[in-house]
Amino acid sequence: MSSLRRSPEKIRLPQGFAFSAIAAGIKVSGRPDLALVEATGGASAAALFTQNRVVAAPVTVGREALRSSGGRVRAVVVNSGNANCATGRQGIQGCEEVCGVAGDMLGVDATEVFPSSTGIIGVKFPAAKICDKLPELFAARSAGERGILAFAKAIMTTDTRPKIASVKLRVGKSEVAILGIAKGAGMIHPQMATMLVYLFTDVSASSRELQLVLRAACDQSLNCMSIDGDTSTNDTVLLLASGLSGVRLANVQARKKFSDALSGVCQSLAEQIVTDGEGVQHVIRLSVEQAGSREEALVVARTIAHSMLVKTAWAGADPNWGRILAAVGRCGVDVDPSRVQIFIGKQKVCRNGVGCAFDERQAHRALAQPECDVRVQLGRGRAAVQFLTTDLTAEYVRINADYST
Repeated sequence: MSSLRRSPEKIRLPQGFAFSAIAAGIKVSGRPDLALVEATGGASAAALFTQNRVVAAPVTVGREALRSSGGRVRAVVVNSGNANCATGRQGIQGCEEVCGVAGDMLGVDATEVFPSSTGIIGVKFPAAKICDKLPELFAARSAGERGILAFAKAIMTTDTRPKIASVKLRVGKSEVAILGIAKGAGMIHPQMATMLVYLFTDVSASSRELQLVLRAACDQSLNCMSIDGDTSTNDTVLLLASGLSGVRLANVQARKKFSDALSGVCQSLAEQIVTDGEGVQHVIRLSVEQAGSREEALVVARTIAHSMLVKTAWAGADPNWGRILAAVGRCGVDVDPSRVQIFIGKQKVCRNGVGCAFDERQAHRALAQPECDVRVQLGRGRAAVQFLTTDLTAEYVRINADYST
């Protein structure tokens, strides 16, 4: 099993973007909580949003802005410490006010400013405080690693470390860069999308072209992970393309190379999010194999990953395969238990739905590692999915019991 990525990688910056972050007094801690990305020449954009029916104001405003602007974005303004969710009309107006002031500073329409928020739900949105700090935020812009790291740290809430992934690829005689920055450690459950993720590139592409590659990349990565089964009200994945590399996605070869590279960046971010999960001690790489379809495999994987009994067994490194089998049986897929096989690490622990002889100490040692493979074979077909998930610990309970206070 290859080791999951846990910390920021070498940063490769696409052309056409500048970053900044400051403390605006939103977080009680006084830490940086307001961040900016400027697409200096404008960018094409595509986005995926939460499937939660309770939707934060910036998701509503951002989604409409992309429609109104034809998928053009000049700047992204992100605040942490306040989700601006369940804040009524005041929350929408406050979000629009921030976008309007930022747009005026850039000389563009408010619809070209994309908003994001993360933090506590149901707290009045401090629009005036944010607007007062925008001149300082814009003055701090930097097209380098320092600005990127400042941005990545300012959007954190319960995260313990920033999450950054980037890559450069050669297409013909040109180079293309992709940079991803994410936040997320709790309230993580993949439903397109689950967390805040910002992706930047210098390819030339339409919003429609970006939407297709973004959805494909997320399906294989960010939507194949879960920490606690909760889908946030603010989840956003935003992809911006400056076009400054001159490489066009309309070219089939370029699109294939770019799509593979984007998937790799998203996979790295997914791994970084899971390994930084709230209170996480063990990350499980769960493979569901021999399913009738990929959708069927996902249903099984999510049911196992969200079982409190399974997750607490993993917390104790207890090779209690019966809990996994029971989760498979209640997932809603027409599984024949007599065809199910379960593996923990390299050992088969359940054969044809029945326990079989295995070394329990070895299985315990495998689960006690920071990362462990668990495989479930359904005996129904050829489809499979790899799903990243975690254990459930007392520390997770402590973090979330105290979160708002």
